[in-house]
Amino acid sequence: MDIKQIQDLIRFVSKSGVNEVSIEQKDFKITIKTNEVQPQVIHASIPAQTAPAVLPPAPVEAAPVAPAAPAAAAAPDTSNYLTIKSPMIGTFYRSSSPDKPLFVNVGDEIKTGSVVCIIEAMKLFNEIESEISGRIVKILVDNASPVEYDQPLFLVEPV
Repeated sequence: MDIKQIQDLIRFVSKSGVNEVSIEQKDFKITIKTNEVQPQVIHASIPAQTAPAVLPPAPVEAAPVAPAAPAAAAAPDTSNYLTIKSPMIGTFYRSSSPDKPLFVNVGDEIKTGSVVCIIEAMKLFNEIESEISGRIVKILVDNASPVEYDQPLFLVEPV
């Protein structure tokens, strides 16, 4: 399938009202998902030599959209909380090893210099110390999850 056929397929899908189309051949797979604005190609892999073939898209039922909850009722006020952020890119760990206790839990009191987690970067395990004192209110990252520089890790209520 060449680029012109893919563009024609995208136009066809957007006009037909179908939400998703997947086409799979021997060495080729493409999935096109649309939203109300415009379609997007999610995955396309084209080998060097393929025979062009276009399959008609299968109809897909639209999923019902759930009404959005009011934002004021769902979001608690976090303006009086301080944030402990990641000082580096890496993998976030709540304990030094799986069989060791967690550094901190929700409700724990921490002081400046307390170790709150470990971030692994390039096989180096870096203990992250708190720069603030207070009580842990919320842990914002799951254990063993990748984190970015300056990503919020913990919400702390100052004491």
